[in-house]
Amino acid sequence: MRNTDKQHLRVILNGKSAGRSDIRAAIGAVRDMGHDVSVRVTYEAGDTARLAREALADHASERIDTLVSGGGDGTIHEVVDTVLHELGDGDRPPFAFAVLPLGTANDFARHIRLDPADVSACLRFAARASAKPMDVGEVNGCCFVNMATGGFGTQVTSQTDPNLKRVLGGAAYLFTGLHRFSELSACEGRIEAEDFVWEGAFIALAIGNGRRAGGGIRLCPRAKLDDGFLDLTIIPFPKSGMVPDLLSTLLESGVDGIRHGIIQRRVRHVEIRTEKSVQFNLDGEPMNGQDWKIGIRQHLIDMRR
Repeated sequence: MRNTDKQHLRVILNGKSAGRSDIRAAIGAVRDMGHDVSVRVTYEAGDTARLAREALADHASERIDTLVSGGGDGTIHEVVDTVLHELGDGDRPPFAFAVLPLGTANDFARHIRLDPADVSACLRFAARASAKPMDVGEVNGCCFVNMATGGFGTQVTSQTDPNLKRVLGGAAYLFTGLHRFSELSACEGRIEAEDFVWEGAFIALAIGNGRRAGGGIRLCPRAKLDDGFLDLTIIPFPKSGMVPDLLSTLLESGVDGIRHGIIQRRVRHVEIRTEKSVQFNLDGEPMNGQDWKIGIRQHLIDMRR
């Protein structure tokens, strides 16, 4: 269903994209549709969170209908996480969220069927689409919109050269993994969820509200954004010598390409304890630690999708 009312869109725009002519044209086109569009541009670290807090304060006097995250997966993560932390426990944001996908991977945007190559269509969608309730994941008190990933695969994605990603896209992760797999080791851990316990070495794991991470890798292919569950995927460490083949299949075809050994569950709460510190990525933003408490907060936000 389309929203036909006049809207006020507040766009938090990553400063790296501020000079793009297609973005200026997209903003002009939405204004020509009769909507108000106010733009705030980031310049340095901390600006995204500061501008998200500013949007909350401004809403009291100038009613913001939709807060648009103009950037990559990390931008929508920081905007939503900041707004939710500013609000009281259980309070829902006073506006909807939307995405203007300007990042390298844009995994969440692709999940909701936005085309990053057509920013004008994406911004028109933010103005016209209905706001639908959406779940938000949480790891140790930090929110995530799309997916939390950990282990071997996380190291591959975090170590991939951004310039290589720009040239090769998702294939850059495969290139990095196959050339550096000998440097990476298995993660040992214990994973507990409702009526489920698993312990052992894993090459990667994912807890998905969305379906893809790391530039389109389908780690939780049946996850839904509004069902009150997270999709847990565990990829156990394979036998010696099989790591390159497994990594190649994972990065090229996702977990559906791996026929044996994958563990998948739908859960509401997960607790993970690892023997050594491991890196988790929340929508691409890194965290390090050994103890992880993960949960879902159902229908906490509205998203234009």
